[in-house]
Amino acid sequence: MEKALTLYELNSLVAELIDAAMPQSYWVEAEVSEARESRGHLYLELIEKDERTNTPIARASAKCWRTSWSLIGAHFERVAGVKLRAGLQIMVQVHARFHAQYGFSWIVDDINPEYTMGDMARKRHEIIARLKAEGVFDLQKELHLSLFAQRIAVISSASAAGYGDFCNQLHGNEYGLTFQTELFGAIMQGEQVEQSIIAALNEINEREEEFDCVVIIRGGGATADLSGFDTLVLAENVANFPLPIITGIGHERDESILDMVAHTRAKTPTAAAAFLIEHLASTLHRIEQAQVAIHRAMERKIQREKMRLQQLSTHIPILFSMVKNREEARLDDYWHALLQRTRLHLQQQRMNIELLSGKIAPAIERKLMAERHRLQLVAQRVDAVNPERMLRLGYSLTYKNGHIVRNANELKVGDEITTRLETGSVTSVVKK
Repeated sequence: MEKALTLYELNSLVAELIDAAMPQSYWVEAEVSEARESRGHLYLELIEKDERTNTPIARASAKCWRTSWSLIGAHFERVAGVKLRAGLQIMVQVHARFHAQYGFSWIVDDINPEYTMGDMARKRHEIIARLKAEGVFDLQKELHLSLFAQRIAVISSASAAGYGDFCNQLHGNEYGLTFQTELFGAIMQGEQVEQSIIAALNEINEREEEFDCVVIIRGGGATADLSGFDTLVLAENVANFPLPIITGIGHERDESILDMVAHTRAKTPTAAAAFLIEHLASTLHRIEQAQVAIHRAMERKIQREKMRLQQLSTHIPILFSMVKNREEARLDDYWHALLQRTRLHLQQQRMNIELLSGKIAPAIERKLMAERHRLQLVAQRVDAVNPERMLRLGYSLTYKNGHIVRNANELKVGDEITTRLETGSVTSVVKK
């Protein structure tokens, strides 16, 4: 019987065989399922998925030691524009290493950032194409931003410098305009961006009538952190949101998919604040112009009334003189008293007209502002439940005998129903 090997001896033998059989490095395409750093080293879990079922068909662990990762990681992030994270497709150069104590692993020698850039561009294009196919890509652009947009729901990190810049710009505006802002805290970088922003949007949606618009701001982060704003689920939530959404999350050259589907894209948080200020200032200017026009119209009306009263007052002495020549002395006293009362009455009416002229214009102005604001809110709510809009989103309407069917229990076998789609309609017969 041969002498048994120790485990160390066996592992050392395996290590020698692997070194001899696989001495070179290999370029491998794989998806990152997990990426974590510890003490400067990078630890990866790599997978390959079946293209049809999307289930993993191969797995492997890989390591990149600190001395290599400090160079490879910086270069990858600078060129690809993203941090290495789960979900990315990468092309990685590895060599085999079997350690007698720690077992087998692939050691990372290099990562090709251009490969990841190409894959990200492909996914980005696919997301945009899908949003357009669903008919939601431009939905936000169809919303009308209220002329009196002052109640702002802000989605941002409370500690972000961009949030402070936004508030300072908005509340310290040169026009002295008043805004009401409420912060809905969210994580604005990393893998939790999508879930965090969607949770904030859901919270705002429950209080929709309390706000005129939503502002999503970030500011101060690295370009590599913008990848969280390029997801399909987040884009769909923003595109279908009932209030206009303004973004200020990137830098001048960077435009995320979230920016594309939003109502308005500003380059920075301060630019988003400037947009809201100028929008409300424009409304104020229009009101001031209307106020001036109303004042001028009232002044012309009052002037015409004054002239008419003056003409009328000149006729009274003539009438008095004619009566005086015809009537007795007692009638003279009567008409004199009547003339005095008439003059006093005219004086009082002039004073009333001048007093009313100072009150009418402000009252009209306030009424106009309130009615415009109310009509804008009503129009937005009507548009949100417009059946034509729901049809564009892929929903359908089913009719029986010209009436909408809301419950399947209303139908029985043999009934003929008509289903209305965005384009055209289909007639069907109920079988069961």
